Amino acid sequence: MTPEFLRHGTPAAVLAALPGSRAVGGAVRDFLCEPPKAIHDVDVAVALPPLEVARRLREAGLKVFETGLQHGTVTAVLERQPVEVTSLRRDVATDGRHAEVEWIGDWREDAARRDFTINAMSMGLDGVLHDYFGGMADLRAGCVRFVGVPGARLAEDYLRALRFFRFWARYGRGAPDGEAVAAIRDAVPGLARLSVERVWMEIKRLLQAPEPPDALRLMERTGVLGAVLPEALPVDLAPLDLLVARAAPVDALLRLAALLPAGADHVALGQRLKLSSAEVLRLAHILDQSAMLPPGASEAELLIWRALSRFGMPPDAHLPLWLADARDGLDRAAERAAIHGPPPVFPLQGRDALALGVPPGPDLGRLLGAVEAWWLREAATRASRADCLEKLREYAKRNTAP
Repeated sequence: MTPEFLRHGTPAAVLAALPGSRAVGGAVRDFLCEPPKAIHDVDVAVALPPLEVARRLREAGLKVFETGLQHGTVTAVLERQPVEVTSLRRDVATDGRHAEVEWIGDWREDAARRDFTINAMSMGLDGVLHDYFGGMADLRAGCVRFVGVPGARLAEDYLRALRFFRFWARYGRGAPDGEAVAAIRDAVPGLARLSVERVWMEIKRLLQAPEPPDALRLMERTGVLGAVLPEALPVDLAPLDLLVARAAPVDALLRLAALLPAGADHVALGQRLKLSSAEVLRLAHILDQSAMLPPGASEAELLIWRALSRFGMPPDAHLPLWLADARDGLDRAAERAAIHGPPPVFPLQGRDALALGVPPGPDLGRLLGAVEAWWLREAATRASRADCLEKLREYAKRNTAP
């Protein structure tokens, strides 16, 4: 019986156009989880050379982009839904990150070159599971285990060391696989070969896991965390533990900020890991504790903050408060609520000034602006409409404004 995630759209069209092809990797793994996880991308493998794959897909009416032809991968698109299709292959030569490959027809041999048993399963339109290395049993047991000899898999691609912690954070239960941990500890020097862009991608995905602290502790014990994120040394995971315990937003940059010691040079970190400009700006915003209200702020201070939100307070303005909570253990829930509460509305309009005899023109706008500034600053936004009218009357009578 065809599984639901293969019945529609591009995956169904690809599998129909390539007889004998199968869905592989993450989509199969997440379909088999209990309960099943959401499937966002479907990858397909097939025992055909990539040029033949591209030809058959085009003949079936799909758009084809030769996104990784030298590695045997093309991307098929139908109704804006992409599916990567890769030819079965074996590694001819590897350098710890890249591989020279050749096309094969053996599904087991192709599965043997994958990283973890839970990612080495495949499934076709008939719904039959092909599991050569015990991936299903490992998935049920919460065991993240390398296919074959861990050291050999790592020597082929050292990025797999970081991927191990990401998958263990999401799928692991209990103690981690001992052979995997030992091999990763030995492979730490090889991490220097990885591009910083790929390192940041894996760190970010790990930090987006529901509960990453245990995986980060394991990274610290193996020496991996110090190798890829030396800015976090000396490691203190208590702030991150608190963010998770209090159900703070699952935000990779907030969690990265919680890993960094106070005063860490986030600009240098951003340059080293090649964070995007937007990421650097968000990280700077989260780390900026200078504009925060103190815990237990007065009602007046909260009202002022809420009023100021009308003037462009960023949607993630609450994140510095979460970071402060994580560092000192206090609870700034009231301050966070103030940011997201409805802003008060200034109770006067231009017609109120006209009714007091203020002529139209620049003076009218200037006087209203002065009253609004008083309303925000002096009266803590609790002044009534009558109070504001009295202040407007005072300024208009003197035809001055502070």
